[in-house]
Amino acid sequence: MTFNFAGTAEILVAICHRVAEKGFVTATDGNVSVRLPNGNILATPTSMNKGFVTADDLVEVNVDGSQLSGRRKPSSEMDMHLFIYKNRADVNAVVHCHPPYATGFATARIPLNECLFPEVVVNLGAIPLAPYATPSTAEVSDSIAPFVKNADAILLANHGVVTYGKDLWDAYFKMEKVEHAAHSVFVARMLGGEKPLSTEQVQLLRNISVESYGKDFSGKIACDTGIAKPEVELNEEEYKFIVDEVKKRLSRKPEETKQ
Repeated sequence: MTFNFAGTAEILVAICHRVAEKGFVTATDGNVSVRLPNGNILATPTSMNKGFVTADDLVEVNVDGSQLSGRRKPSSEMDMHLFIYKNRADVNAVVHCHPPYATGFATARIPLNECLFPEVVVNLGAIPLAPYATPSTAEVSDSIAPFVKNADAILLANHGVVTYGKDLWDAYFKMEKVEHAAHSVFVARMLGGEKPLSTEQVQLLRNISVESYGKDFSGKIACDTGIAKPEVELNEEEYKFIVDEVKKRLSRKPEETKQ
């Protein structure tokens, strides 16, 4: 069966080939979908390497997940895609992959929520981490539910990444951005650790995000500047005691510290 959706199928196929070439998926991993003008969803089939996908392999389902056309079966992760579409009227495409650096952070259960990269602050705000959920089950939708309305990219614990946007390229480029951010953080940590942007620098970027892109990341999705409050509040006397003790230890001679 040949689809003719004014290039939509061809773009979806191009993105499938691109995620395979970039190593964002291996074997039959990952899935990509797009919302059609009629409200149905065009998506990649299950159990197929994304590098081999053609337009004839794509499947069409309705918003309830019932298959309408296509010779193959829909992806087993279709429920996650439909959940995102149902909760985000502004989203018209979803990309799910297992890019190695971002998936590494997801497996270590470390969210990419620090304010580090201007491009991420402006376009994504932060990249939260959803708790682990068994792939291909309703657990996945439940795990992303707290983030789906306030984030355009989510790390899936021990699983991978899902990104979504206004069209296929927008959703795909967000996947590239997530993986690039994860790779850069990994390198920064090898060089002594990343240094978050200041509160003032982040505010300027958020102003740009609102004014130029119409995105306000001042809510749950806002990145963390790294300026954390102590878990235990100290009174002035306790604080002074600790400072004095640190000063004493720093002023000791080497032979005194060995005693």
